[in-house]
Amino acid sequence: MNKPTTIHDIAKMAKVSSATVSRVLSNSGYPVSKELKERIQRIAAESNYIPNMLGKQLKMNSTMTIGVIIPSIVNPFYSSVMFGIEEVARQNDFVVIGCNSLEDPALEEKYIQTMMEKQVKGLVISSISQNKKLIKNLKNYGIKVVAIDQKIEEEGICQIEFDYHKGGYLATRYLQAKGHTRIGYVTSQMDRPSRKSICGGYLEAMKDAGLEPIVEEADTEELYNAVHIFDTGRHLTQRLLAHANPPTAIFACNDMMAFGVMNELSLRAYKVPEDVSVMGFDGIDLGQLMHPPLTTIKQPDYEMGKMACKMLLDMMQGEDIPMFDVMLQPRLLERSSIRETNSVHQ
Repeated sequence: MNKPTTIHDIAKMAKVSSATVSRVLSNSGYPVSKELKERIQRIAAESNYIPNMLGKQLKMNSTMTIGVIIPSIVNPFYSSVMFGIEEVARQNDFVVIGCNSLEDPALEEKYIQTMMEKQVKGLVISSISQNKKLIKNLKNYGIKVVAIDQKIEEEGICQIEFDYHKGGYLATRYLQAKGHTRIGYVTSQMDRPSRKSICGGYLEAMKDAGLEPIVEEADTEELYNAVHIFDTGRHLTQRLLAHANPPTAIFACNDMMAFGVMNELSLRAYKVPEDVSVMGFDGIDLGQLMHPPLTTIKQPDYEMGKMACKMLLDMMQGEDIPMFDVMLQPRLLERSSIRETNSVHQ
């Protein structure tokens, strides 16, 4: 393999000092003749020279890198969050290092350690780990942190939250307004604040309407794979359909699980929404491509990413920016996966 071209290589070819090459290529404004400047730039281009930004940043005791840790880029919700973060970072000349914890707390903690070793200036994180010791260490290293999606109860960390409880309540009340009284709820293990809150909203809405809740929760969190949430939706739907009096509507804790619900219903010759209505939660774009298109609760994923990055950059550039939380609100996306039914015939 050819070794990458260095400033010293260019200096030899241009017959000038390394310092002169460095000044020209960094646009320092150091007085150099037009002819010499163009010669150095031409040699650099022909040699495919790539600046050592890490070395430059270390010398200046600064970094233009921020880190992002999310549970899974495979989940379109987090993909949209990442796009939002990257757009704002790019506009401000920052580079993003993205890591997938794969819903594994141990891997998340390893990535946090890596961020400290890489000397990132800031971190956006959707944390699933119960151990917040390493996040405390980030602050001790001077790394600014913005938490999204999952709340972190620590001082000095800005939070961008979503009103999951309100979203769960809104979805359930909508199903009730459509005449459904037997509404099933399917969820991954409720080991995160967001999952507990959505279910809490569902339970409150059922209680307010004097209805009996029907909840099916995943027994264990399987080893991560690209379709495990989808498969969980299928398996939990099988359980609901095994009830003596199955629900006429199924509310899933996220859209990927709702896709699994719809798939299992289709395999069992149930029509959506004619036989069973289905409600999702997230509002990912794929929901529009389903047949029928999925009615769901919209989380502003892309906007959440942009807001998180803007907040992080403000924190990194200011000395006394007050810590604050942002609570984003749910919105119902009404599509075609829910039908109005006469509760008398249920």
